[in-house]
Amino acid sequence: MNIVLAALVALPAAAQDQTVLERWEEDRTQVFDGAEITLDDLNWMARPLVIFADTPNDPRFQQQMDLLLADVDQLAERDVILITDTDRSVMTDLRTELRPRGYMMTLIGKDGRVALRKPAPWSVRELSRSIDKMPLRQQEISDRRLVGQ
Repeated sequence: MNIVLAALVALPAAAQDQTVLERWEEDRTQVFDGAEITLDDLNWMARPLVIFADTPNDPRFQQQMDLLLADVDQLAERDVILITDTDRSVMTDLRTELRPRGYMMTLIGKDGRVALRKPAPWSVRELSRSIDKMPLRQQEISDRRLVGQ
């Protein structure tokens, strides 16, 4: 019984020891809090999709999250990491770097450059089309075709 209890207590501690990238690799459909993200750590590994709002009660934020979570597997296939930042009183690194005003959705390429900024919610289909037009994504698609042959 003590062994089981010790294992259960150690599990959350082990999860806290993992980096954001390690946790994302385990489950690419999870949503991360902007306060725990450093964009430079994600370069060349993931495409950050940051959803900003002044409050989680913003209807645009809620609509955007509903759209994203309904088809999150399509985003995971494109190496997108979902990040939310809904507390304007906390100046996270993301807020300092990307300077949102109210609701804003920002897609950042694997190279660390801002690829898209939108003041209104977008569907996964619209996001997927934008991602699939990126040169690095085109290369990824081509490489996967070669491996599949």
